[in-house]
Amino acid sequence: MPLLEALPKLISWAIPLIILAVIILPQAIRILREYERGVIFRLGKLLGAKGPGLIFLIPIVDRMVRMDLRVVTISVERQEVMTRDNVPVTVDAVVYFRVVDPQAAVVKVENFLKATS
Repeated sequence: MPLLEALPKLISWAIPLIILAVIILPQAIRILREYERGVIFRLGKLLGAKGPGLIFLIPIVDRMVRMDLRVVTISVERQEVMTRDNVPVTVDAVVYFRVVDPQAAVVKVENFLKATS
């Protein structure tokens, strides 16, 4: 009988804990694919780059910026230029690049995509 008397008290503690876990757990776990890295900040201070795989964060305290390491293509607009012998030439180009250091791409440049285009 003592177990039955303690059951309501146990349930009153268990339900809020379960609700709290359901709310906090999705915010604390991140999954990064093979071609992604996460740059982690704790209270605004850089912790470093992590990944790929399962990443655990402290909710509200940690922030993660997800970086894609795959090759990005940017099409450059057509431009007409003059050669040395004054012949007009139309140039069309495509730029291929990829992020090698995700930490530097996040911290040292405000928007690395805009900086490369």
